[in-house]
Amino acid sequence: MENLRESMYKLIVETSTNLPYDVREAIKQAKEKENEGTRAALSLTTITDNIEMADTNVSPICQDTGMLTFEIKVPVNLNQIKMKKDIYEAVKMATKDGKLRPNSVDSLTGENSGDNIGPGTPIIHFEQWENDYIDARLIMKGGGCENKNIQYSLPAEIEGLGRAGRDLDGIRKCILHSVYQAQGQGCSAGFLGVGIGGDRISSYQLAKDQLFRDNNDLNGNEKLAELEEYIMEKANTLGIGTMGFGGEATLLGCKIGTANRLPASFFVSVAYNCWAFRRLGVELHAESGDIQSWLYQDGEKVTFETDDTADVSSEAKQTREVVLEAPITEEQIRELNVGDVVIINGMMHTGRDAIHHHLMENDAPIDLKGQIIYHCGPVMLKDDAGDWHVKAAGPTTSIREEPYQGEIMKKFGIRAVIGKGGMGPKTLKALEEHGGVYLNAIGGAAQYYADCIKSVEGVDLMNFGIPEAMWHLKVEGFAAIVTMDSHGNSLHEDVAKTSLERLSQYKEKVFV
Repeated sequence: MENLRESMYKLIVETSTNLPYDVREAIKQAKEKENEGTRAALSLTTITDNIEMADTNVSPICQDTGMLTFEIKVPVNLNQIKMKKDIYEAVKMATKDGKLRPNSVDSLTGENSGDNIGPGTPIIHFEQWENDYIDARLIMKGGGCENKNIQYSLPAEIEGLGRAGRDLDGIRKCILHSVYQAQGQGCSAGFLGVGIGGDRISSYQLAKDQLFRDNNDLNGNEKLAELEEYIMEKANTLGIGTMGFGGEATLLGCKIGTANRLPASFFVSVAYNCWAFRRLGVELHAESGDIQSWLYQDGEKVTFETDDTADVSSEAKQTREVVLEAPITEEQIRELNVGDVVIINGMMHTGRDAIHHHLMENDAPIDLKGQIIYHCGPVMLKDDAGDWHVKAAGPTTSIREEPYQGEIMKKFGIRAVIGKGGMGPKTLKALEEHGGVYLNAIGGAAQYYADCIKSVEGVDLMNFGIPEAMWHLKVEGFAAIVTMDSHGNSLHEDVAKTSLERLSQYKEKVFV
């Protein structure tokens, strides 16, 4: 199969940069239902603009190109060892070309392989079948939504819903709770794959397998079809909304599968996927490896109307807009309140897990007093002249930095932190004491924000790898929303409280 490597490269690039039609349709429907002028509506406009930009630029939709999982069905006599080698080479090529971020990290040393190849990465599952062609499917699932996967062992006591038994109604409670616990940290509005039964490992695999189903298909099991419909209806009444800002669209899809189990075990596993649902497939010629057709691309391509006056940086009816440029004073921070839109010009500096851990015990490579830290692991490419360019630069999930953030802000005089999904009580208290603010950018909008970055002014701590290094970026018109202020207010805390109250409305038994 002389063309297999090139075909798999095309599949990787297309999956990273162009959402499938069924996902686009779900996002478009959510946008049409959202109330105009709300934070959720502005977020959805940014999301749809980002989708179109990624498609046009052939650049990653989200900077976290995720864990690559290939599901491949092959005729009986094909050499799977050779196929795996070709897939590895395609992954290396895509990483080198900036279509994938280097995401394969040694679990003990933290060393990044630099090419997305390492023990366990990428994930490749082969299955033999009796057809005469190859069915190759790929899903790219980012770390933010992967961290919101959850597994339940029934019977169990479910927060807000009470006892969940070993029956369809207990399963219902688990799935509803999985949406609640994700909040905005998984880049809602999201999609669910649910696996019922199996053992702990196969149950999670079954859940992930459901994400390969078309979002518009109908479950062949009548009871599961009814449950999928119920979950879609009720999850969207929780008020979590896009990015966890509140709103009408919390869930965009739900697919459920079952497997037999042991009498002693009853697992319900949920694979949560963000709105940037990167999943595509191809049918390949078994002898040449050429692409014969694309999967998940039936019908007419769904496009989005762009509205330059309605993005996250525009003035909504009840939104105050403030322009900031570092160094920022405490007085400027104290004037900000939850709900304000902040437009940043000038410098900001990236910092993820490795940087925060490093700063707890070491000096910063630059003076951070009055500066802005951006929770971001960008996709970067170096040109022939040795200059770095940003290919994708959306926010990463901030809650991972909760053990460090408040102390680091106080230690170095940092005034603003940008991320997604919010942070916890320790950080909120530090913002109040120190005079700091948390700004929520739109998760997954990697092209939208990359367009705001005008130059790379330098980089430090490259020994941590490209995603974890501290990049010094000059930006213009970089917009984010204040969701935690210096007065003890947290939008994330408020939404979690109200969504739990709404979740509790569904305690009573529904399915027999």
